[in-house]
Amino acid sequence: MDEVRVVVAHHERATLRVGDMFLKIDADQTRTGIEAEAMALAPVPTPKVLWHKPPVLAIAAVPGTALGRLGEPSTASPAAWVAAGAAVRTLHDGPLPPRPGRAGRDLDELAAELDGECEWLVTNGVLPADLVTRNRQVAEAAFRPWTPVFTHGDLQIAHVFVDGDEITGIIDWSEAGQGDALYDLATLTLGHEEHLGDVVTGYGTDVDIDLDVIRAWWSLRSLLGVRWLVEHGFDPAAPGCEVDVLRSRM
Repeated sequence: MDEVRVVVAHHERATLRVGDMFLKIDADQTRTGIEAEAMALAPVPTPKVLWHKPPVLAIAAVPGTALGRLGEPSTASPAAWVAAGAAVRTLHDGPLPPRPGRAGRDLDELAAELDGECEWLVTNGVLPADLVTRNRQVAEAAFRPWTPVFTHGDLQIAHVFVDGDEITGIIDWSEAGQGDALYDLATLTLGHEEHLGDVVTGYGTDVDIDLDVIRAWWSLRSLLGVRWLVEHGFDPAAPGCEVDVLRSRM
């Protein structure tokens, strides 16, 4: 029998690996359906769906290795980062999926959530008030009109797999849907600002990419993520992770 390995587990979902198969178990049964649908629609390499019986989604492993990990230097080549940018552009140019995703949330609701999280961070002494205030100011640039595209919604570098300089697969599509293109670009480069130029080169300079908005999403995503990470057993203050991202805006 193949060894069962826990890839990630928290209060909302868990992913297990059995040989070359991954089993994704989600407390929200709709998310595995959204993920399977998004992978079927996405015009980029995705894992093969082996079977789907909510709340479990079984997918095949993709070849290659992750582009990197948050908090660790990426060993991928600059060409691989360029290829990642090109893959994101292909996704964004694809036909719109049927529903909004995480990157397409209502801006008024998002701003209200952000204000609530900032208040919690300061009131509970989790982060210094000046750090939170500065990043809240930076985050303001994300609140502007945008044209919906097909977004991944959780495009962390650990979700992009490469073999050499080629993209072999993009995983974890449960947050996919219509959304802001710059949210995906910001998520991909979060904590790896040194590779933003490579990603933009691959994405293409024929479209307007506002780097201030990408930086705003870095601050916004990090401010929103700190409490969730703490409550789910992760450390946002680990070197190179969300708290360091917030400090870099100072």
